[in-house]
This record gives sequence, C-alpha cells and structure tokens, in this order.
Amino acid sequence: MPAMEQNLRVPGPTPLPREALEAQSVPMIDHRGTEFGELLREISAGLAELIGTRGEVLLLTGSGSGALEAAVVNTLSPGDRVLAVTIGSFGDRFAKIASAFGAEVERFEIPWGEAADPQAIAQHLATNPAYRAVLLTHNETSTGVTNPLRELVEAVHNAPGDPLVLVDGISGLGAMPFEMDAWAIDMVVSASQKAWMGSPGIAIAALGERAWTANESARMPRAYWDLAEARKWAEKGQTPWTPAVSVLFGLRVGVRRLLDEGREQTWARHAAIAAAVHAGLEALDLRLVAAPGDRSSTVTAAWLPDGLEWAPFNAAMRAKGLIVAGGQGAWAGRILRFGHMGGVGIDEMMDAVRTMGETLAEHGRQTDPPAAVRAMREVFEARQPAPVG
Repeated sequence: MPAMEQNLRVPGPTPLPREALEAQSVPMIDHRGTEFGELLREISAGLAELIGTRGEVLLLTGSGSGALEAAVVNTLSPGDRVLAVTIGSFGDRFAKIASAFGAEVERFEIPWGEAADPQAIAQHLATNPAYRAVLLTHNETSTGVTNPLRELVEAVHNAPGDPLVLVDGISGLGAMPFEMDAWAIDMVVSASQKAWMGSPGIAIAALGERAWTANESARMPRAYWDLAEARKWAEKGQTPWTPAVSVLFGLRVGVRRLLDEGREQTWARHAAIAAAVHAGLEALDLRLVAAPGDRSSTVTAAWLPDGLEWAPFNAAMRAKGLIVAGGQGAWAGRILRFGHMGGVGIDEMMDAVRTMGETLAEHGRQTDPPAAVRAMREVFEARQPAPVG
C-alpha cells in the first residue's frame, strides 16, 4: 500500500521542492575538490545577496542551534555583559547558550505572544551599564510573532557602548524583509531547513566587519564552531570539517529558486499566504496568538478551543496526512503552530485548513471548512504579488 501523501505544515523542516530532492540523490563528490568549491561559493554568494550583505556568509554542517552557539562563542568572552531580548522559546535558547559559555546574561523578557517594543528596549539600554552585545530574535516560531527588527537594531546602536547586534534569523531569513548591511546587523545566523528549502544539516552564519573585529578578541572556547578557521578554509572553497554535501546540493536548488523569484517577490508571496492562513484559521473560529501587526509571515500560532485536547486532535489530523506542530514549554497542549515558509503555495494551504476544519468538526466544533477556504482565496487574491516580467 503506498504511503499517504503528507501536507507538512510544521515550522521546519519545510517540504522540499522536487528538484531539491533530485539534487540530493546525485553521486557524492570530493569535498576537497574544485566541484565542491564551486558549490560552496555559489551558495554563499547567493545567500549574501538574498540577505543583503557584502560580508561573508559561512556554511558549516550543523543545526540552527549550532549556528546560535557559533554567534556567541565567536564574538564574546566570559564575563561579557549581554542583554538577551527574548519573546519566546528560541529567544530563551539563545540566552541559555550565552550563559553556558560564561557571559553575564540579563534577560529582557517579553510576555509570550507579544513583540519587543523598541522604545522599551532603548530606555532599558540607556539606563543600564553598557552591554557588550544584544541578542535579538527576528521571528519567534514558538509564538508566531515577528519582532520589529530594524527598529530594535537602531535602538541598540544608539545605546551606550554601541553593543554588537547578534540576530537569530533562523525562521525569518529568505521569507521576510531583511537587510543586513542597511540595518547595520553585525551577525545573523540561519539554517538550511527553513525558508531556504533545504534539508536539515547546514548552519548559516553571516558576519559583518564589527563581528570579525570582535572575533579577534573573543575568548570563549570554540573548536568545531571556530568561524575564523572556517573563513580560512572558505577562501580555498572548502570547509574545515566534513560537510553535508548532499544537503548542500539541495540547498543550492533552494537558493537558485529564491534568486530567480527575487527577494521582494518572495517576501510578498509569503506575506500574502500568511494573511490567507490567518483569515482561514479565524474563519474556523480559532483565535490567533499574535496581534495583527506582529504576526509572522512564516508560522502562525493559534489557541486551541477550550476543551479540545491536543493529542487526539493532532492524531486525527495526522491520520488525514496533515502535520502541524503543537505548543512548546508552558504552551504545550494549548496552541497549534502552522508553518508556511519556503516553496509554499496557496493550494496546499487551503487543503491544510480544509482538513483542519473537518477534523475540528469531528471533535464537536461548529466549523464551515468551505467558507474558510473561500476566505483564504479572497485574501490571497487581493494580496498576492504581481507576476515578475
């Protein structure tokens, strides 16, 4: 019996384009040869263009959390004062990593479901001793909230001591407006399995001049995540450690697709699909976590209706092929998280919302799945980007 086709709607890994799957199945190559060098340089250059930087983009085999560790240990020293602006689970993780390596971390905690207020951050920075760095989250997948990153970065640079700006861009880069150089971001990290349309396994780190200057004096221990070492090897078209070659073959496909589409077109597509998802879920009488102005273009979080148990509801959706994520931490069993990033189109989104609505009805909820799908179509058609060319 053939396996049921899945509609994978978690916040990552994201579904892979067919071309990426095919690319990952080609024969292996020498990771110290010229063909690999061409592969590495093409991906790095494409990523730099997509995130708006003339700085270096380094690729290492690892997860997004590994990239967060790389950001910390390559720019900071034990005892450095660090402000972690956290709006959810992954902001907490960034802070935890910095603490683990000896930074003096102070958390500026925002209630889950809300975005950080640049004015509040500016006031805090102005009334406290100078920090060496500020840790920011671009897009928080645990809550479906996007931070006003440009304004937050501006507040940091206006603070005493002009702290380094280290950004977790794992679930936002490639899908949402981001200008590394224009916004004066010192370092941002990402991972292959999100909007880049690759398999898990490649950690992405983009560093500006101030980050490299900080690297020269940073004294946190590092070996595998030594980006100065990675930089030396990248100049030769290699990585210091054995790379995930097949993942890079697939990632090249994703980067090429995004370059062909164009950044602004990609951002507009994600925004239109997100708005349609928001409309569809609300039409199912689900209450979204984030306020309208803070909602993510890559993942939507919604509260479960009172009395609806997550485990049986989730199992029923999975039996139909719809895979969504549940809540994390204190929100486990209280919310669902619906991913819509990467090579995503409106048709699979409508199928997902229809399936969710039908499953809600089976669990005693009054829903109208066809009406929800119509609402999605209307919103998407009103907002979808004009064709290129």
